[in-house]
Amino acid sequence: MMNRLKDATSPYLLQHADNPVDWHPWGEEAFAEARRRDVPLLISVGYSACHWCHVMAHESFEDAATARLMNEHFVNIKVDREERPDVDAVYMGATQAMTHQGGWPMTVFATPDGHPFYCGTYFPRHQFQRLLTEVHNVWTGDKETVLRQGAKVVEALNTQTTLPSGPLPGADTLDRAIANLRETFDAAEGGFGGAPKFPPSMVLEFLLRSGEREMSGKTLEAMARGGMYDQLGGGFARYSVDAAWVVPHFEKMLYDNALLLRVYTHWWKAGGGELAERVALETADWLLREMRTPEGGFASALDADSEGVEGKFYVWTPEELRAVLGDDDGRWATELFDVTGTFEHGTSVLQLPDDPDDPARYASVRERLLAARERRVRPGRDDKVVASWNGLAIAALAETGLVFERPELVAAATDAAGLLAGAHLVDGRLLRTSRDGRAGTNDGVLDDYANVAEGLITLYGVTGEARWLRLAGTLLDTVLDGFADGAGGFYDTADDAERLFQRPQDPTDNATPSGQYAAAGALLSYGALTGSTRHREAAHAALGTVSVLAGKHARFAGWGLAVARAALDGPVEVAVVGPPDDPRTAALHRAALLADVPGVVVALGPGDGDRGSGDPLVPRQAYPALLEGRQPVGEAPAAYVCRGFTCRMPVTTVEDLRAELAG
Repeated sequence: MMNRLKDATSPYLLQHADNPVDWHPWGEEAFAEARRRDVPLLISVGYSACHWCHVMAHESFEDAATARLMNEHFVNIKVDREERPDVDAVYMGATQAMTHQGGWPMTVFATPDGHPFYCGTYFPRHQFQRLLTEVHNVWTGDKETVLRQGAKVVEALNTQTTLPSGPLPGADTLDRAIANLRETFDAAEGGFGGAPKFPPSMVLEFLLRSGEREMSGKTLEAMARGGMYDQLGGGFARYSVDAAWVVPHFEKMLYDNALLLRVYTHWWKAGGGELAERVALETADWLLREMRTPEGGFASALDADSEGVEGKFYVWTPEELRAVLGDDDGRWATELFDVTGTFEHGTSVLQLPDDPDDPARYASVRERLLAARERRVRPGRDDKVVASWNGLAIAALAETGLVFERPELVAAATDAAGLLAGAHLVDGRLLRTSRDGRAGTNDGVLDDYANVAEGLITLYGVTGEARWLRLAGTLLDTVLDGFADGAGGFYDTADDAERLFQRPQDPTDNATPSGQYAAAGALLSYGALTGSTRHREAAHAALGTVSVLAGKHARFAGWGLAVARAALDGPVEVAVVGPPDDPRTAALHRAALLADVPGVVVALGPGDGDRGSGDPLVPRQAYPALLEGRQPVGEAPAAYVCRGFTCRMPVTTVEDLRAELAG
């Protein structure tokens, strides 16, 4: 048996490299082997932080008897869904169509051509062994029926209609979306719907941009005070298993924390106060402390398990608190963090229902508990760098760093952008992942291009470095040329990507913004900075499906709704011109980015007369058109507030700029 996974860049695949299963990575070699042997494919899809993936691995893939059945009767393919979201998407569509549910690990039996004919998720060992035998018997006894079944599944999936598109959403459409969200809003606990509850990051962005403070504020506070938020180390777990945000599913994902970091920063701008600031900065610090890679990128995830036990790293008993803190502080912490047996075996997830009455004591207790926790066995870390999620982190860290005057956060965002530009970008095309600075072989998908472009545009707005805007434009040109569906939307894979049995396309949000809505947001901002009609019109067209979803399914169009809100507002464009080392320029710049204005875009430069003069690093075409003709007022740096490149008179003070933005 060959170890075909040993050179993978995916930690998830490497976790399975020593299994007795003869795993193949996804690729033509596996398909050719299945055709040669005339056996079905067994495609197992998961990711490194997935708890039930670990369970099935221990029960079945590490078991010699199960592996023998798999090796004798199938060609086995192991797929990291985070490296191959396109493969995951098409087989998840088949799984949901056949079983009316989905999840990971995903287990798919397919013909040698990759056509799925039986799908499921987690199977306990004995059930899985029976299934392996039954599928083998059916294949050998009536292969033609199995092949027809696979062909019918593919035909049915490919005849599904795509979501119809409407006009650019208007104010009435966005009002209907808010009303629809209110129907499922949990007024008692925050969030939407019942258990389990996932952080509704994109919906919260829309609500904040819409000035809707009740649903957004209640949800943001509840998440921050519950057990889904790590009260000691910062950062959010993937979701809450209950409706009250008490017990998390403990894995921590980069994408969740990048999105939530930005949301909490925006909440602070909208009046969220000290809680919003604390959570934003603790989450940013956690990202730098626990997720940053030596190359300057950000790792994908932390596992839920340590020492084979879910949540063991994070939970506490009253006795453990007293052992670390002493009796007096231990009793105080037990009450403060609601350590009342909220998890399993008498342990508790720490919560913070109320602010501590003694901040200094709280800081001391938190510091000592965090130090004690660091001596525990840590959860595993998936340290591959995913372009899309790093794009989200770049946007969040750059913006948070400027808002709270934390330059090291902006520097971290810049380092991550440099890694993407250096390791992931080859001949103008993005590769989705890297590890240890070495790029993988998988092509970037739509959300890679869109979220990286969004991050780079935000980084430009914070730093004024035009190279990031220029690179974002290159990525967005690829989106327009290689991903467009001809009807205003976008496919999730490029036109020259590997052909699967279906070309995936899903405009709805999941745990991250859909590729289509992420593209719409980046296109809108880029068009606002450059004056490009092509980019602006493409953004508006991509938002057409929002009009269809808003009235009944607004939860699945949160980012599209947020972008549509910005489009209706212009978006507002601010050009700040002045010497980069002048504190007055910096003050105007920060005031522009502090504005609680939907989707505001900011261009920063020394002034049109100085554009590129004598500076070969700032070529003319790299200079945002929004700065064309903008000059300081006399010797004073100035800010121009514009919509559609129509600008008001320049202002030179922070107070006047705030008044212009509020008008």
